[in-house]
Amino acid sequence: MKKKDSEQKNHYFLFVLIGVVTAVFLKFFVVDFLRVSGESMEPAVHDGSYVAIFKLAYGIVKPFSDSYFVRWGEPAAGDIVYFWHDGKPVLKRVVATEGETLEFSSESGYSLYVDGLRIPLTEQQFARIKYDSVVPEGTVLAIGDNYSVSVDSRNYGFVKTQHIIGKVLCLEK
Repeated sequence: MKKKDSEQKNHYFLFVLIGVVTAVFLKFFVVDFLRVSGESMEPAVHDGSYVAIFKLAYGIVKPFSDSYFVRWGEPAAGDIVYFWHDGKPVLKRVVATEGETLEFSSESGYSLYVDGLRIPLTEQQFARIKYDSVVPEGTVLAIGDNYSVSVDSRNYGFVKTQHIIGKVLCLEK
């Protein structure tokens, strides 16, 4: 009888171990969940909501890194991407990809125009990026949907595509 109890405990331990290894694998390489902090992506993503990040959207990300083992895709305009900036996780929308033309205006306020979209700029943001007429190779212009409160590419520059960890898969409604 004791041998059977021991075998059941071993099976239970193996089952739990496989579950833990699977969960860790999924978190590091496939999908992650993030609680949003801040209003920079309102109204698409609300402060305090949860989002699922699909880490395989553009390739296989190296764990604890902002680079890839293998890369098979690039972010597209409209994607809400996940990356690290100054040690913090960031969600922003890609509004322009490499090679896209950027137009600037200082008439009646400062503005950036990308593919028919008007994005307001502060004087400091305008001064910082007005000389970038094209999105550089290997980067994207990532901006929060809530222009008035978002700190984004208008402030810290273009985001390298190799630093993008994943794409928002689904939003909590």
